[in-house]
This record gives sequence, structure tokens and C-alpha cells, in this order.
Amino acid sequence: MKKILLATTNKGKLHDVKEILKDIDVEILSFLNFKDYPDVEETGLTFLENAELKVKAAFEKYKIPSIGDDSGLEAFQLNGEPGIYSARYAGEDANDEKNNLKLIKKLSEYSEPHTGRFVCAAVYFDGKEFKSAVGEVKGNIIKSPRGKNGFGYDPLFIPNGYDKTMAELSHEEKNRISHRLNAFKELKKYIA
Repeated sequence: MKKILLATTNKGKLHDVKEILKDIDVEILSFLNFKDYPDVEETGLTFLENAELKVKAAFEKYKIPSIGDDSGLEAFQLNGEPGIYSARYAGEDANDEKNNLKLIKKLSEYSEPHTGRFVCAAVYFDGKEFKSAVGEVKGNIIKSPRGKNGFGYDPLFIPNGYDKTMAELSHEEKNRISHRLNAFKELKKYIA
């Protein structure tokens, strides 16, 4: 069975990607399988550049074909914030709760609805060339978190056409519409 390394320590992301790629014959490892994984500084100016940095570092360290992504939420009223800074929006000691509180506070200066989108840039690297895909899902950002199924900004984001947040949807429902699904679905053809 072909091994693929997902360049992340995020268990939620690992679960989502395993679910999306379950119909192809690969064993998905992550940085959680290793003790000395690279700590990749996200110095790119776009989601795609950051994803490339992650997979390149993963492949160089372990010589295993690697996939990685960078994703985040863009609030249109905030000119795309938090964007590539989504995971560290609230600063050095940021966590999901602090990031969400900062976003709610900044959006409170604007009238509703607070439209935005989740974006995911996914990259596959086998040591020879980068293959990439970008997915998105548009929707509205709300003021009070709802739901326990997601991570990150999921409790604040209601996708267009739904009345539930991403964190209120089941994993199966979320994986049918998510930005990560849209990006990784495109990558499947290179991985398989």
C-alpha cells in the first residue's frame, strides 16, 4: 500500500483528509507518527505558498510523497482577515477560542451579514513536482459560536444554503461541502 504523509499535527484535519481520501488505496501518515517532525514556519504570502513550504519540508525530511494544505477563513468586510493568519490570528498563544473572539470583536464594528469564505490550498509533492488545487466554501460568519463537531472557525461559519454552522454539521455533511473536500478531491487524481 502506498504511503502518503499529511504534513500536519492537527487531528481534526487528519480525520477530515482520511475521510475524503478513504476510497483510494493509500495509508495516510501524519507528523503525529513521528517524534522529530519539522516545524515549518509559514512565511508564504498565500495559502498555496504556505502549503508548498509544508510539503517540501515533509518530503525532504522523510522522503515520503507528501500532501499538505493551508487553509483559513476570509471575512470580506475585513479585507480577507484572518486569511493566512487564521491559526495565529490572536497572536503567539492563539487558540481556537481566542481567534474566534478576536474575529467576533473586529466584525462587531460592521453591520450584518458578515459574509466570507473558507479557503483551502492543497499540495501534493513526490520529490519531482508540486501538484496543487484550491477549494472554497462561501457563507456567513455569526457572532455566537454554535456546535461541537468542528474546529477552528467552524462554530462561527454558516455555509450558503444551510442554517447550521460547520460545527453543527456531522463530519459526513461537512465533508460533502467543505473547502478541504473541494481541494483534496482535485488532488486525488495525482495521489491515486
